[in-house]
Amino acid sequence: MSRVEIHGYAIVSDNDRIADAAGRTPDVLRNDADWAYFQAELNRSDVTVLGRLGHEANPNPRNRMRMILSSSSRGIERRVDGWWWNPQMLSWGEAIRMALPHGGRVAVPGGRQVFDLFLEIGYDAFHLTRAEGIVVPDGIPLFSACDAGKSAEAALSGAGLKPGVRQEIDPARSVSLVVWRR
Repeated sequence: MSRVEIHGYAIVSDNDRIADAAGRTPDVLRNDADWAYFQAELNRSDVTVLGRLGHEANPNPRNRMRMILSSSSRGIERRVDGWWWNPQMLSWGEAIRMALPHGGRVAVPGGRQVFDLFLEIGYDAFHLTRAEGIVVPDGIPLFSACDAGKSAEAALSGAGLKPGVRQEIDPARSVSLVVWRR
């Protein structure tokens, strides 16, 4: 099998949250510059891996290939709306060989359980956008480790990734991007 490259994508608040307590992305974390960057990155990817709730909440108007994590799958199955994978029943290596037999680029936009899983599997790059000066009280963290007091950056560093140059992608709204790489 050819090489598979895994890229994670998230925009977080100062307290490392990706969603509010109800699991929705709050308006304070929505940013046009980040969205444009993210969409361009999805266009470069061969498959997008996300949780079932994210899949159901986000339409797929461009008909991009998706892999949806779900305990309802019996391993990996091809359904009308994408590949459905149960990581408890089939390894990542086996699942991705089915979905991308010739290798390619994988985009991982979350949620938290998906981000945690791929922190273990191993990201090749993680595109961490930060909405500076924003706090999401009682929100859902990027990684479970963030609830234990670890920053997103510390979790990425602990997984063997190193930060690239910080880019201001929306200076007017204090939104920055750092790409962490293996």
